[in-house]
Amino acid sequence: MATVADIMERDPVTVGVDDDVESVIRVLRDNELPGVPVVDGDGRLAGIVTENDLVLRDENADLHLPHHLDIMGGVIYLESMKHFEERMKKAFASKASDMMTADPITVTSGAPAEEAAKLIAEHKHNRLPVVDGDRVVGVVTRVDVLDALTE
Repeated sequence: MATVADIMERDPVTVGVDDDVESVIRVLRDNELPGVPVVDGDGRLAGIVTENDLVLRDENADLHLPHHLDIMGGVIYLESMKHFEERMKKAFASKASDMMTADPITVTSGAPAEEAAKLIAEHKHNRLPVVDGDRVVGVVTRVDVLDALTE
């Protein structure tokens, strides 16, 4: 049975938490990647930036305030502000840590390839950071697991 270590891409391209947005985009473009792990100064996984993090989808493009009521000079929000705040943060991001998805789904290098396949399918991801402890040691893609499962 193949493990993630057997099929993963070793020494993956990463960006730092303080890298600016232009640098992140350049790394994605130059390496033809749909996403890249974000690491801190010690190489620990902090998050992941994907193409979806870089683009405001049409339904989010207007960045409208959540539904609210104005009552006697006060504002009562009828829905959580958290989603709006997250969209605003990504819309005006200046560095990787502002736009990344923190605490991404990961897999360990010793896990069976089937586990990586299950995570990729369940979460509808194309790639997962591979970690040992909290350090990024590779990336495994949908194609990697499909190849392993068909052999």
